Amino acid sequence: MNTRYLKIFSVLVVIALIFIARLSYLQLFTDRYALNAANTSIKIEYVIPQRGVIFDRNGKIMVGNQPAYEISFTQALMKPDFDTMAFCNLMKISKADLIKRINIIKKEKYYSKLTPMTFLKDLSREDIARVQEIIFKYPAFSIVSRPQRQYEVSTSGNLLGYTSEVNEREIKKDSIYYLPGDFIGKTGIEKAYEKELRGVKGMKYIQKDIKLRNVGSYKNGSLDKDVITGKDITLTIDYDLQRMAEEMMVNKHGAIVALDPNNGEVLVAATGPDIDPNLFTGPYKSKNLYALSKDTLYENKPTFDRSLQAAYPPGSTFKLLTALSAMQMGVMDENTIFPCGGGFNYRGLRIKGHGGADPLIPAIQISSNCYFSYAYLAILNKYPGNPSKGVDEWKAILSSFGVGEFLNNDFAVGARGRIPSGEFYEKRMKSILKASGSKKDYKNWDPLATGAVFNGMGQGDVMVTPLQLANYVGAIANKGWYYTPHIVKAIDGKPNPDKRFKVKHKTLVDPKHFGPVLKGMEAVVLRGTAHSLKSNDFTMLAKTGTAQVPQGKDNSIFVLIAPADKPKIVVVAVMEHAGFGATWAGPAATVIAEKYITGDLKRENLYKKMTGASFMPEYKRQWIADLKRKGLYKDPALDSVRQKRILDSLNFIKEQKAKLQKQIDLETTNNKTTKPVKE
Repeated sequence: MNTRYLKIFSVLVVIALIFIARLSYLQLFTDRYALNAANTSIKIEYVIPQRGVIFDRNGKIMVGNQPAYEISFTQALMKPDFDTMAFCNLMKISKADLIKRINIIKKEKYYSKLTPMTFLKDLSREDIARVQEIIFKYPAFSIVSRPQRQYEVSTSGNLLGYTSEVNEREIKKDSIYYLPGDFIGKTGIEKAYEKELRGVKGMKYIQKDIKLRNVGSYKNGSLDKDVITGKDITLTIDYDLQRMAEEMMVNKHGAIVALDPNNGEVLVAATGPDIDPNLFTGPYKSKNLYALSKDTLYENKPTFDRSLQAAYPPGSTFKLLTALSAMQMGVMDENTIFPCGGGFNYRGLRIKGHGGADPLIPAIQISSNCYFSYAYLAILNKYPGNPSKGVDEWKAILSSFGVGEFLNNDFAVGARGRIPSGEFYEKRMKSILKASGSKKDYKNWDPLATGAVFNGMGQGDVMVTPLQLANYVGAIANKGWYYTPHIVKAIDGKPNPDKRFKVKHKTLVDPKHFGPVLKGMEAVVLRGTAHSLKSNDFTMLAKTGTAQVPQGKDNSIFVLIAPADKPKIVVVAVMEHAGFGATWAGPAATVIAEKYITGDLKRENLYKKMTGASFMPEYKRQWIADLKRKGLYKDPALDSVRQKRILDSLNFIKEQKAKLQKQIDLETTNNKTTKPVKE
């Protein structure tokens, strides 16, 4: 029995010794508890670092910094004899405003009497110059300098993004770094590369007396930490090209994306409509952001980056992938001819198309709907009685091109797009059969009933983003491989170390199948649907697309590779509800390629055509039609008629009043007590 007690006692002694040793270490060899014990007299002052500068690939500064000033408030430093009116006059605010602002501060979740809280923001240099020599009289208030973003460009607001004050969710996510009042990247590059751009805060331990006045640095500053400026970032973007693309997207919805297929560097990521990033700074920043977020007139949605987030039916540009996947699956080759003399005819469905019974290259040249619809049917019928197996094999091939998948890049936003699977159509067929009361096998689904038959020509259920479109065209240019598209070229002058962008992704298509597809794209330019855009200064391969959409006029889509022999650039353009691919998207894409390859804008007429065009009337027509369907439309013409009637009535009343007053004045000339007539 004694032995057992002895063992228990020994264990307790060992545990006690461990605790004593640990406490001794913390007290004798670290400042952790010394600082906590002195917490009422030692405070940390943080030095906010300058954010890193953002350059384009040619060294042009796109985003820099400028000082911004605010007034902070510390409740514990409020004096009993605080001169309220003098302070209000100094800050040019009313007493009611002062009380309101302080009450709002006290209601904040992270409010503390000892912590400086933001009282006034966005003060000008003139304001600071006016108050800085007098504000010492009010120790509860002090001037705080914070770096504020300064935009050196007037376009690309979605791409660059903006910074703003952290919210509660962001503080919880990284409470070690962020404090109330700190700024964080909210969108775009600012968000995607926040950790690199924000830098490291400096820390100064300051001794304060019982009245919280500074006494001096703690331990002569031995515990202080130097502030580290944020890292500069060099984008892959060529701003000259980016600006031209944004200018061509004015009064248009859509996107222009360009990349270098040799390394995946994104040269252009333009969206329409665009945002001037200067709206993200200054005293009206919050109002501007709110207005932008609420701008849905004619479906503008300026904060929606269509180059990355919008998913479109790719139209005829998708026929390139239909051909490649069909050849890889062995259901056709470049010499295969489908019965296209009278267009595509399938169980009562008839789709008109160009050309006749042609092999692959002429079919690409004339963009035959018939040819690629039959090619897609061959994919579905590869495994008789099991169309899902054929669709899933097709989907796997497309996924290897990055289509229907998140590209795992360094953009802050993106969309998956959609490439339907066999399960997708099984569920749809099951719903169709259930509605009709049929007991047929939904797994052997009908391509016509489910709408899958339209996928081969880039309609149906296929949806891709402009960035995905550029990426798969880049993979075609490389005959079967690509690097993940990315936006940052260098960090602090050193190549982007992200390993994601060093991996060469290989598609599931054998390189031998790309030859005839590229020859078909060449034929599109030489004698096909893009013949009018052929350049005498450089060679290019292209494919036009005119995608039908339910809202109204077709989307105009165009993709190109240039030069043809050694591709340096891939450009895609999507113009919503603009019409034929070669008419609108084609000139925009060609202008970007021409400027990049030749260094000059040789066909200025194409550029002027794009910058001078507006598709807003079509957007307005669709917007009104949608409101009418929902029963929400109010005809402004009728409103103006009502307003005119009201004004006419008011004018008539005024005229009658004047006549009546004149009559009374004449009848009572000698009556001085006459009162004027009231309305």
